[in-house]
Amino acid sequence: PRGIFINQAKYAQEILVKHGMTSCDVIGTPVATKHLDTDLSGTLVDQTKYRSMVEALMYLTTSRPDIMHATCYCAGYQAQPTEKHLTTVKRIFRYLKDTIHMGLWYLKDTDFELTAFLDSDHAGCLDSRKSTSGGVQFLGGDKLVSWSSKKQDCTSMSSAEAEYVSLSACYTQVL
Repeated sequence: PRGIFINQAKYAQEILVKHGMTSCDVIGTPVATKHLDTDLSGTLVDQTKYRSMVEALMYLTTSRPDIMHATCYCAGYQAQPTEKHLTTVKRIFRYLKDTIHMGLWYLKDTDFELTAFLDSDHAGCLDSRKSTSGGVQFLGGDKLVSWSSKKQDCTSMSSAEAEYVSLSACYTQVL
């Protein structure tokens, strides 16, 4: 074999069946550009169902970094999920249905050059005004080996400060 391909297509299909999303329409992106918020006036949904869907997606992020950011956003609303939050989770499932065979491909002849990229928003969380950091690390130029998406612990006063906080987290991961 020339390398190894890691994907969870079977598991993805199982969770689509479990959550009744096998006949849904597909969509090209896992999340809309509009940010989620607490939605205090929204209709509450079953917490157990919502948490089950989010946790299934969290497990899938071990081989699907493309859904990490969207899944982490949804995970932040497990205490009081509303219809709006559930619709966002279902959007990830709709994206998943169209991209079920995606995964990570690692060739056996990969060199050990580590490359890292990072980004952040500024005050992207509408509830806390905290920024979100994201980072990826590649081995050999194109073999994804680590990825993250996390709300920052501090509240940044500017986009530059948010980027520095993100840089610190990414640098720590690289070391």
